[in-house]
Amino acid sequence: MAYVITTPCIDVQDQACVEVCPVDCINFDEGEDRMLYISPDECIDCGACEPACPVNAIFAEDDVPADQEEFKALNANWYSDKAAVRARVSEIQPA
Repeated sequence: MAYVITTPCIDVQDQACVEVCPVDCINFDEGEDRMLYISPDECIDCGACEPACPVNAIFAEDDVPADQEEFKALNANWYSDKAAVRARVSEIQPA
């Protein structure tokens, strides 16, 4: 199980979660992304990121709210198809 970053991160990108992550599994491309993403393959499920998030955007995979379920796939897919994920984030919350 991994942690997942959801909608409240869009256009906030506070990096407190990055600072506390012991395995550096939270990523984004500055100037390209509107939110941060957690790699499910690298996340060790330590939970350090969740309380560090000032906008409550991070959830354990099993605790992601029903209306945010899509973000499980978006976080994972960012690592293989950034353009598609960026487009979908823009559809979910237009700039």
